[in-house]
Amino acid sequence: MRPAILTQVLDKEYQSAVHGIHTPVMIWGPPGIGKSQVVIQVAERHKANVIDIRLSQMEPSDLRGIPFRVGEHVEWAIPAMLPDATRHGSQGILFLDEITSAPPSVSAAAYQLILDRRLGAYEVPDGWVIFAAGNRQGDRGVTYSMPAPLANRFSHFDFDINLDDWVAWAYANEIDERIIGFLRFRPELLFDFDPAHNPVAFPSPRTWEYAHRALKKFFANGDMLTGTLQACVGPAAGIELAAFVENLQKLPDIDQILAGQPVEIPKEIDLQYAVAAALVGRAIRSRADGNSATVIGNILEFASQFRQKEMGVMLVTDLQRAMGDEIFSVPEFQRWANQVADIMLFKDQ
Repeated sequence: MRPAILTQVLDKEYQSAVHGIHTPVMIWGPPGIGKSQVVIQVAERHKANVIDIRLSQMEPSDLRGIPFRVGEHVEWAIPAMLPDATRHGSQGILFLDEITSAPPSVSAAAYQLILDRRLGAYEVPDGWVIFAAGNRQGDRGVTYSMPAPLANRFSHFDFDINLDDWVAWAYANEIDERIIGFLRFRPELLFDFDPAHNPVAFPSPRTWEYAHRALKKFFANGDMLTGTLQACVGPAAGIELAAFVENLQKLPDIDQILAGQPVEIPKEIDLQYAVAAALVGRAIRSRADGNSATVIGNILEFASQFRQKEMGVMLVTDLQRAMGDEIFSVPEFQRWANQVADIMLFKDQ
């Protein structure tokens, strides 16, 4: 399931907890694709607390608690990390990350917590949801086969890689437009992991964020840039990104495009993707200056000049995802839409 849809599922599950119809959710996927991030985004959207428990680092007693004697009986000290309505709030997310890396003894201790929402005398507060995430056995991580009794306590979703969803996230989180343009040009490199070779550094949504940081730190030092990019996304992808960034010296003047001045569209496809990404990024930042309508209008005029209409559609679609429906009220939008009437512009739900 693509991230945008999975996010909606998790939103519904979070909202369902107060009505007593929540079902625990298990998210499957390879390392580095953003499984944990999508849970954090749901929490941020609802301003909810998240208790992140890494079961791979737990002992059974860490969940069950430590026994102590009270008279002739033994009681259990409830672990402070488990959700408590008084300390953590009446609603939140209990996130069991790396659950497939947990030893079977720990998984067994989690059975009752997940299905019955209790462990001994402890009960998960009614407004709290249970989400879990883990790698598949074929991903070459430290994984155990999920026992059937535990698996049967979840609804299961496979987390799919989707470039459009990642691009929307990247613009919203101010990822360097050069990275976005590069991945539009080389979409197959958004995630390139071969578990048979067990690489140390490889392209993934997580490591492209690392590459964004490397660009910010080492762009001025050309001798270090290629090596630091390779350290983030692997040897081949790092070299390609460094070459892409170096070639951006041929990029047309973005300020002239935003000012509505005539600018020739570059013939090189990689530069076209780079221009498109740079324009969307500048449009987002134009909101702070109060002139976004003018900027959007000039970008739409520029988009209409692409010989390949699909390139203009991609630019405007990314612009709409980033800016929202305000682009539809700009007069230039209707003119652009009439020119590409044979190509569908859609808004993802």
